[in-house]
Amino acid sequence: MQLGLYMATQWRQGADLGPELANLIAQTRAAKAAGLKSLMVGQHFVSSPLQMFQAMPLLARLAAEAEGMRLGPGLLLLPLLNPVIVAEETATLDWLTGGNAIVGLGLGYRAEEFASIGVPFKERVPRFVEGVEVIRKLWRDDTVNHRGRFHTVENVQASIRPKQKGGPPIWMAGDVEPAIRRAAKLGDAWMPSPMVSETDMARFNALFRETRAAAGLPPAVEYPVIREAHVGQSSGKAALDEVREPLGFKYEAYAQWSGESGFVPKDGIRGDFDRFAAERFLIGSANEVADRIARYGERTGTDHILLRVQWPGLGQDTVLRTLERLGRVVEQVAP
Repeated sequence: MQLGLYMATQWRQGADLGPELANLIAQTRAAKAAGLKSLMVGQHFVSSPLQMFQAMPLLARLAAEAEGMRLGPGLLLLPLLNPVIVAEETATLDWLTGGNAIVGLGLGYRAEEFASIGVPFKERVPRFVEGVEVIRKLWRDDTVNHRGRFHTVENVQASIRPKQKGGPPIWMAGDVEPAIRRAAKLGDAWMPSPMVSETDMARFNALFRETRAAAGLPPAVEYPVIREAHVGQSSGKAALDEVREPLGFKYEAYAQWSGESGFVPKDGIRGDFDRFAAERFLIGSANEVADRIARYGERTGTDHILLRVQWPGLGQDTVLRTLERLGRVVEQVAP
């Protein structure tokens, strides 16, 4: 089992962002010292009620602190982006990390992001599929020719291709069956969000494997997942109480973003947060979190867990203590 850090890059409206870059640098150093093997950050646009740093420039700054770790955006909202820019920026990141880049790609689900950028929401799936095709051609081909519905690239070569032959692994997000089948056929791994329950993750990982086999594709090299995590001073419910307010605030924002889509069930957040957390999050003492992670591997087939240990409103001291305690977890689950 590999463990990584899914870095929180969101803050409440009005929060002072002045010290936050220094805080993220300190978190990267602490994660590396604890033995975490990877680091990823997310992407959203017009993210009210949260402020948010953008992924690629932030990762470029953190690459120096994360030497030897796998690094990448988890995930970029590909339908909203030009795939030529994504291909060349990711290739650059791959060289900055010594060939350790990963790139996570997703459809996006917030209508206001699409409206603000001027991309029709109904086009997100075909834009995503075509964008992946363009990226892979730019990473692979000496001369690229592509005439598609959304993008035309004629007789050009990428300014830079990745250090990794064929390009960094592409992890694809999406928590419904069509997205998982698409990830199995087009991507290198499926990356579930923190909202997917343990039971559903096992079922969806099986669907991913079956879809790849049916398409004549080799088995995936890894099975990642993002999980909310807190290694507390206490155990059980007391550990959850240490982070209940900022974690609850984060999921209230998710519920607001998802509207009526059910991406985050509002009754699961407001009505019974403890049950919702127990089915998804990794919270407890170091020994409890290590035991839960070991069970995740056995029950779901997951072998790479990216742990998010901060949410808007949670202080830096608490985050650094959790990262330090994660070193004891790493010793138990990823010797």
